[in-house]
Amino acid sequence: MDLGLNEAQQMLKNSAREFLDAECPDALVREMELDERGYTPELWGKLAEQGWLGLIFPEGYGGVGLTFLDLSILLEEMGRAMLPGPFFSTVVLGGMAIMDAGSEEQKQEYLPRIAEGQIIVTLALTEPSARWDAAGVQLTATPSGDGYVLNGTKLFVPNAHISDYLVVAARTGTGAEDVTLFIVPRETNGVTQTLLQTIASDRQSEIVFDDARLPGSAVLGKVNAGWATVARVLDWGAIGKCAEMSGGGQKVLDITVDYVKQRTQFGRPIGSFQAIQHHCANMATDVEGSRYITYQAAWRLSEGLPAKREVAMAKAWVSDAYRRVCALGHQSHGAIGFTKEHNMQLFSRRAKAAELAFGDGDYHLDAVAHAIGL
Repeated sequence: MDLGLNEAQQMLKNSAREFLDAECPDALVREMELDERGYTPELWGKLAEQGWLGLIFPEGYGGVGLTFLDLSILLEEMGRAMLPGPFFSTVVLGGMAIMDAGSEEQKQEYLPRIAEGQIIVTLALTEPSARWDAAGVQLTATPSGDGYVLNGTKLFVPNAHISDYLVVAARTGTGAEDVTLFIVPRETNGVTQTLLQTIASDRQSEIVFDDARLPGSAVLGKVNAGWATVARVLDWGAIGKCAEMSGGGQKVLDITVDYVKQRTQFGRPIGSFQAIQHHCANMATDVEGSRYITYQAAWRLSEGLPAKREVAMAKAWVSDAYRRVCALGHQSHGAIGFTKEHNMQLFSRRAKAAELAFGDGDYHLDAVAHAIGL
C-alpha cells in the first residue's frame, strides 16, 4: 500500500517549500502581525503568479484544475511557513463556496478574478452563538421587492477587513436548514466591519448588517438550499486547517530537534537525555499521525466519497496533537521557548486558533461517536 505522494504532488510540495522559504521568512510573519492589513499585495500577486489562488478551480474559470488533496499539500507547506494573509479565507472558504453553489454566470464573474489575485473573498458564517450547525445561523434575509434585506451579526469573520466580497449565510425560512448564501460586497450600505484582537493575530472581524439591501442576483445558489454548501465548506475548512497544523507541527519538530542537538547541559547535548528524546519521539509520532489522517480525509473529499467520519477523526486528532507538539516543543526549549523573541510562541498561538476553527476536538469527537452509531 503506497501512502506517499505521486511525482506531481512531490514537485508541488518541494516548489511550495522553496518559494515560501524565500518569500515568507520569519521576519515577514512578525512584520505582518503588526500590520493592520496582515498581508502584502506584493506577496499576494506572487501567489497568483504561482497559480496557487486558482489551484483548485477548473481551467475553464482561470484555474489549474487540481484536487483538494493537492490543495491540502500546499496548505501544509503554508502552515509550516505560517503564511500570513487571506489565502485560506479567499480560496478554501469563499472561493470554494462559489465554485460549489454558484451559477455559471457567478462562477465566470468571480472565480477568474480570485485566481488572478484581483479580489479577496471570505465566508461570514459564525455568530455570537458560536455554533457550527444550521441552527447557529440567525442573521435574517427578508425578501424586499426584487431583493433582500439582511439584519444580524457575524463574528470571527476572517480577513473581512481586506475582503472585497463576503459570502454570507443567512436564515431565509423557518425550517432547520432554511439557510441561503449571498455574495455581498463589503462596501454595501448597512454593513459595518470591526476588527477584533485575537491570540493568533489572524485578523478576524465582527460584521453587523443593519438593513443591508441586496439585489436578487446576490443569492448564491438556491434560496433555502445554502446549508448543503456550507456543510461541504466546513469539511474542506476543517481538513484545510488540519493540513496547516500538520505543516506547523513538522516545523516545530524540526526546530526542536535542531535545538536539542546544539544546547548543552552537564557537558553534553540535552538531546542525549532520555526525557528529551522521548519528548521528540512523541512529537514525531503526533506529526506523522496528523499528516496521514489528514491525507486520508483529504483524499476522500477529493474523490467525492463519504468523509464525515474521516473529517471528524482528523480534526479531533490533529487539533489536540498540534497542541501537544507545541507544548513539548516549549518544554524541550526551556525558558527561551517562552520568549517573544523565539518562534515557538508564533506556532503555539496559531495552534490555539486552528484548534478552535471549524470545531474543536470535543466537537469532532462527538461527531465521530455519532458516525460510528453511538
